[in-house]
Amino acid sequence: MNRFPRLHRRTWLAAALATAATLPGLVQAQAYPAKPVTFVVPFAAGSATDQLARALGQSFTEQTGQSVVVDNRAGASGMIAAQYVARAPADGYVVLITTNTTHAANEHLYRKLSYDPVKDFAPVTGLGKGGQVLVVNASAPYKNVGELLAAARKSPGKLSFGSGSSSSRVAGEMLKQMAQVDILHVPYKSNPLAITDLLGGQIDMMITDTATGVPQIKAGKLRALGYSTQKRSTQLPDVPTLDEAGVKGYDMGYWFAAYAPAGTPAPVVAKLNEVLGKATKSAAAKGFFDGTGSEAWTTTPEELARFQAGETRKWGQVIKAAGIEAE
Repeated sequence: MNRFPRLHRRTWLAAALATAATLPGLVQAQAYPAKPVTFVVPFAAGSATDQLARALGQSFTEQTGQSVVVDNRAGASGMIAAQYVARAPADGYVVLITTNTTHAANEHLYRKLSYDPVKDFAPVTGLGKGGQVLVVNASAPYKNVGELLAAARKSPGKLSFGSGSSSSRVAGEMLKQMAQVDILHVPYKSNPLAITDLLGGQIDMMITDTATGVPQIKAGKLRALGYSTQKRSTQLPDVPTLDEAGVKGYDMGYWFAAYAPAGTPAPVVAKLNEVLGKATKSAAAKGFFDGTGSEAWTTTPEELARFQAGETRKWGQVIKAAGIEAE
């Protein structure tokens, strides 16, 4: 007679325990964000990623009422920032605003990473896509890509190119490989730092993101010779693509995305996805995209994970074909 009541009580208790186990995540998601959120950027202030993070942060605050702190942790090709976020509490209050550098290229460029691009992160959403521009000092004698490559062929190893991100590095190495020229690589912590030396004459050229390069081009300090994707930049419509300039088949772009630490509750990731997705459509973000010739690009967390896997394979193939040895 008492058997069924006991079973009923056990069933009820099991259900209650299961519900209780999910309550912390549900409560956290409902309250999120209840305090300021930190956007960690792997590159220096002024870089394209930094500019986008600040634009998104403005909209994030407008939507949620919580302030956003942008924390620039430049260096080691983004590894310092990625490792920091990988080890941060998985509660949604530390978010990595990053690029293909940390999440597609680095594992092919370095023998040992201080983080795992897949296991250590919860994908949130894609944020944007763009291209890069080949620039030289405005006082340089090269008026087009052909003249630059001719000079490189005439004096192998004499010309140099700088890079402050994996996108910039691989773009330069890819140019070397496809044009069959020998140009010395000079590494920097971020593209703005490389631009400074390009302006000062310490290096001869670089392929940089448009957010960093376009202002200097429009100010007359740098000369744009070619664009890195198969489609011309809306910001630089008169600048030919590298493919058009004679490096046939050249095509190398970049992307931005957001990641949280692995283990972040799914409801919190969903909230981040929603808020950041709306943020890419904000006036501030639109100003960034329009100003850099890039475009908004959003995904579900699952779509970002699949995209990242495909990009990792592609970048691995490009890096291998470019003959870049892992450091």
